[in-house]
Amino acid sequence: MLLLIPGPVQTDPRVRAAMAVDIAPWDLDFRAEYAALREKITAIAGGIPGEHVTLPLQGSGHFIVEAAIRTFIPEGGRFVLPMNGTYADRMFRLATEAGRVPVPIALPDTRPVTAEELDAALAAAPDATHLCAVISETGTGILNDPEVLGAAARRAGRRLILDAVSAFGAWPFRLADHPEVDAITFTSNKCLEGMPGFAFAVCPTERTRARLGKANSWSFDLADVLVSGERAPGSSRFTPAVQVLHSFGNAIELYEAEGGQPARLARYQENMRILRAGMEALGIRPYLAPENQGPVIGIFHQPGGNFALQPFVDALKRRGVLISNFFNTKEPTFRVGTIGAVTPDDMRRAVAAIGEALRELDALPKAA
Repeated sequence: MLLLIPGPVQTDPRVRAAMAVDIAPWDLDFRAEYAALREKITAIAGGIPGEHVTLPLQGSGHFIVEAAIRTFIPEGGRFVLPMNGTYADRMFRLATEAGRVPVPIALPDTRPVTAEELDAALAAAPDATHLCAVISETGTGILNDPEVLGAAARRAGRRLILDAVSAFGAWPFRLADHPEVDAITFTSNKCLEGMPGFAFAVCPTERTRARLGKANSWSFDLADVLVSGERAPGSSRFTPAVQVLHSFGNAIELYEAEGGQPARLARYQENMRILRAGMEALGIRPYLAPENQGPVIGIFHQPGGNFALQPFVDALKRRGVLISNFFNTKEPTFRVGTIGAVTPDDMRRAVAAIGEALRELDALPKAA
């Protein structure tokens, strides 16, 4: 089955095979492996050894985003939040239920936030300590550029928390160039092509240490993750998803062998080019203008007529391609992921399968 969703993603057989082991997380050999993995992740983030640290947390991307908000934003504190997709909506809820106060920038779900909008919102909220934003909105496919976000935060003298869950490892970013960042958050199962079950934040070490005990949650206190790891390097506070971590080491090795971030982004962008061109050839309209399209997931207007999403998903699955059976946009759409261990040839096969499925359902636009 070719899995074309924005996560968990299609994985290399070597990554899956690495899960088939029994491991004691406190074993000294695994502690060394785990510590080395954290150092590699810090390097991928463009962090500075000794100044930045990788802080793992078992769970999904929502867990690590909430942990970053709880750790760095004071209880009752305000932060500015561009809202142009479902994952910004979710960040709003995570923060609100944690007792933090989002100040939303209302935006359409078809384009990224602009520098002018950020400057205006930050100026209008002088008591907001942070700007928080989703880089890659997998509900719509847009990408809020971290360079634009970071520059706005620096101009306003604010701190920055980035949800990079579906962008990290593919979209270019160097933490060393962003002194305004308190946390960049992501998971094992997106652009780094590991298995699901673990999330990470890369943060400034001393700023994190200063927030110990401020999260109103032991589980979600990233500063506690930091100091616990310092007391016993390579250890975890609670029982981790240890096979996921072991497997993730294989995924990182494959990432490095491919050529790291530039090579992975280039493959995903080629996947997206093939997908959009193929859909347009079938008469299917992309939801986003080309200049607003990120490299992670393509969103397309449903063609109308006899089209219904679940029968379409089922018809594709019979052809060996699996996509999401829901959409997050304001208009009816369907989603096709372009990340994971997926090649341009895989995308060509997927485009052909989509055409066949639409013909089977008599849902292909008549002009095609």
